[in-house]
Amino acid sequence: MLETAKKIREIIDDKHGTDIVIIDISRQSSFADYFVNATAGNIRILGTLQEEIEKQLEPLGLIPRNVEGKPSSGWILVDYGDIIVNLFSGEQRNTYQLEKIWSDGSFIE
Repeated sequence: MLETAKKIREIIDDKHGTDIVIIDISRQSSFADYFVNATAGNIRILGTLQEEIEKQLEPLGLIPRNVEGKPSSGWILVDYGDIIVNLFSGEQRNTYQLEKIWSDGSFIE
């Protein structure tokens, strides 16, 4: 799963997402092993990030269990089961501060 999380980070980086963080939450959480959090510069990029992640992971047999939010909301959550992808606008990322909430997780370089 870590390799998949790193692949997601690469996809986000290629599509101009910023502040990409992978957090291993497996010891703190029963619902997932990793968060991949990133910021989009605008709502168009936010939607592009979601679409590109789904497009590139589908051939690997990875289909989201659930997707919540829309680009206009400033936060899209893409649930791959063991990996939760959180795509934020800068404002929403500052509001929710998931890295602070999950600071007892292991941050992956």
